Amino acid sequence: MAQLQLKNVRKSYGSVEVIKGVDLDIKSGEFMVFVGPSGCGKSTLLRLISGLEDITSGDLYFDGERVNHLAPSKRGIAMVFQSYALYPHMKVYDNMAFGMKLEKAGKEEIDKRVRAAARLLQIEEYLDRLPKQLSGGQRQRVAIGRAIVRDPRVFLFDEPLSNLDAALRVATRLEIAKLHHSMNNVTMIYVTHDQVEAMTLADRICVLRDGVVMQVGSPAELYEKPNSLFVAGFIGSPKMNFLTGEFAAKYDCHTLGLRAEHILITDDNPAWRGKVVHSENLGSDNFVFLDIGAEEPVIVRREGNAPVAIDSEMGISPDPKWMYRFNEAGKPIES
Repeated sequence: MAQLQLKNVRKSYGSVEVIKGVDLDIKSGEFMVFVGPSGCGKSTLLRLISGLEDITSGDLYFDGERVNHLAPSKRGIAMVFQSYALYPHMKVYDNMAFGMKLEKAGKEEIDKRVRAAARLLQIEEYLDRLPKQLSGGQRQRVAIGRAIVRDPRVFLFDEPLSNLDAALRVATRLEIAKLHHSMNNVTMIYVTHDQVEAMTLADRICVLRDGVVMQVGSPAELYEKPNSLFVAGFIGSPKMNFLTGEFAAKYDCHTLGLRAEHILITDDNPAWRGKVVHSENLGSDNFVFLDIGAEEPVIVRREGNAPVAIDSEMGISPDPKWMYRFNEAGKPIES
């Protein structure tokens, strides 16, 4: 288990600054997820923590020890990539044991750890197979198993599920969640662009934008109390509706934010009326896209799965308990 501290960490490539003064504390045993749009610096930050990239300035601490110039092999980390990075000519057992063999561990200890990791990840029956004989999800579990046997202080995951199809992504996400619960003495840092992965796996989420930390908090905190227009629009699926102009002025703000589930469908003196331009029935949820004359259609969550006719009219009003009001600078206006 390791507590990590990043103090004013910066990374530049020539004249281009990619990480712009990150201050972040990651608690021992915590599952921290880095999210943000493409190019925001989340993978670069992970590589700085791993030691695969040098920090330009600032300090990185593991349990109070400054590790800026410590080699990756000395940091007690294990990294899982989206590409699996398995040796194709080695059987699963040997892929998982390889790191321990390099560290000159004893054969009995290697065997004990490999089989324990295989049991945890339910890949015992694949130990004698080559990677090419496995599915993508099985290969990713082997890559995770290879990391587990090294008994790391810190797990680093770099978009490990992005190469998997939807069903495998759900199954492997469950495996990673179970891994976190069964190895709660290991700190885990996870990079993803996937909203569902971030919201379901994280103890806390760090939202990045252009190399800057925008907000850090639990999934519920970021969803319910975003500290900026950017975080409000980035966290949540479907994304928050934003209304400006006269729609927002009515509520004394520059931008009014409304989540799909916080919009009431009503014919009793609605705030706005509009035409249905699209609907998405997802089985458990039904999302209606309503043109009320704003810049974009408003997405409304509708109970039930009865079909909604295109071009039909609908009245809506915001739930007064769940209105997000932002000023011109994109900061929340306190009620």
